[in-house]
Amino acid sequence: MTTLTQQSYAAKKFDLAGLHGISDQTLQVHFGLYEGYVKNTNLLNEQISEQIKAGTAAGANPHFAELTRRLGFEYNGMRLHEYYFGNLTKSAGGAPPAAVNDAFAANFGDFETWKKDFTATGALRGVGWAIAYQDPWTGRISNHWVTLHEDGNIAGFNPILVLDVWEHAFLLDYKPAERPKYIEAFFANIDWNVVSSRLTAPAPGH
Repeated sequence: MTTLTQQSYAAKKFDLAGLHGISDQTLQVHFGLYEGYVKNTNLLNEQISEQIKAGTAAGANPHFAELTRRLGFEYNGMRLHEYYFGNLTKSAGGAPPAAVNDAFAANFGDFETWKKDFTATGALRGVGWAIAYQDPWTGRISNHWVTLHEDGNIAGFNPILVLDVWEHAFLLDYKPAERPKYIEAFFANIDWNVVSSRLTAPAPGH
């Protein structure tokens, strides 16, 4: 008989107090929300595992179906927040490394053109995420809008830079109409070395 092993996730800690334009109060609220996604991911995995063990994992089982549908939302809510917090630093400063400039310039002509496109993506109406992805097969960078964490993610692409534009990310600091100011603050806190570390060489043959 096969025994299912369920591994739990632990919320990561991020030392980000003192960011420019993003208050510590906002961060504390945001960290609490992120920890909720970690908790719910673990809970859903446990409940789905129980369904599998009990032999009730079936598409016709509405409880199993709802648990499975929710899993992508919670998983991506957890992971995207880790990317977002991970690409911020309280000691930001200086220009992006050459590798980052070159990667963006290869697809957008220059860094500023990429930045304008990414900023425009982050300013779209509605709540969601603006994400710069890299195609691991070609190395191409493209900007995307992701709505409900799992809706709009590009299969197999690597998130290079992740911006949270759900309102909880900035409403304590900015009015809804001031989202551009929040995006400007986000850029002032980017850890470009982390962004650079997320870049990968194109797969052989592409």
